[in-house]
Amino acid sequence: MIVSVSAAALLLGIVIVLIRQGYVRLGSAAACIAFGFCLASTGLAPIITSALTAVARLASLH
Repeated sequence: MIVSVSAAALLLGIVIVLIRQGYVRLGSAAACIAFGFCLASTGLAPIITSALTAVARLASLH
């Protein structure tokens, strides 16, 4: 749970920076967020969570 909250906060920060710099428009960001919510309710959610956890573990080792 801690990893998912941290990942969500990090990704939110990235989205905010991209919107403020003009790389991503608000509509595109909203579509990406909606896609993320839809993806979370599919069968791929556990695989994505496992991958993010593995990356977090790798990052904590270095």
